[in-house]
Amino acid sequence: MSHAVFRLRAERLARCVKPFVARGSRAPRCPGCRVPFSHCFCDWRPRVPTESGVCLLMHDIEALKPSNTGWLIADLVEQTYAFGWSRTSADPALLAVLADPQWQPYVVFPGEFVAPERVVQTVSPVVGKRPLFILLDATWTEARKMFRKSPYLAHLPVLSLEPEQLSRYRLRRSKRDDHLCTAEVAALCLELAGDLAAATALDAFLDVFTAHYLGAKFQLEPDLQDAAHLQLKAFL
Repeated sequence: MSHAVFRLRAERLARCVKPFVARGSRAPRCPGCRVPFSHCFCDWRPRVPTESGVCLLMHDIEALKPSNTGWLIADLVEQTYAFGWSRTSADPALLAVLADPQWQPYVVFPGEFVAPERVVQTVSPVVGKRPLFILLDATWTEARKMFRKSPYLAHLPVLSLEPEQLSRYRLRRSKRDDHLCTAEVAALCLELAGDLAAATALDAFLDVFTAHYLGAKFQLEPDLQDAAHLQLKAFL
């Protein structure tokens, strides 16, 4: 398999001075889904067409973390781009994507930190263009820094989401339940853009990923007949 996050991970691994070992586990992991082989969920990868695209701007080692959910987005959304973030320079390929006339880019970020004239809360159709959601894939502290120090994003509209649900993500700790993981944010964006089937599939895919990841961690067999697995079956 190969997609944007897979390739970015390979590039980042090639630059590692020493082998990267995921925290808390030294068990061999499936290269396709990043969980131990005993709990591989590659067969659960959904296939859903989307009109929207996603551009992941990933902080340093995010692509290396098995718990990273940007990988799930790239599994599902065919038009997913992934770039490593740098404070001092921008990848020319990233700038080319942002300038591509097929896309209407939106930086997804809380509106309370942005000048009001840049903030939008809906995805408005633009003739001849498809929405491209730029997600800052990082911790909240890192994402704020990335937003401030990325001048090439400063001219783009900022999509400010107002999710009503609390985060379901259980693989990393956060001090706030209203801080959604990257896949949850992407699902909300897809829903706003009218890619409803993809949004539903991504939510279910995240839940299946979580079940297999935690099952491997605690040596439990995931329930393949639970609500998330059954829902995801419709998109395989």
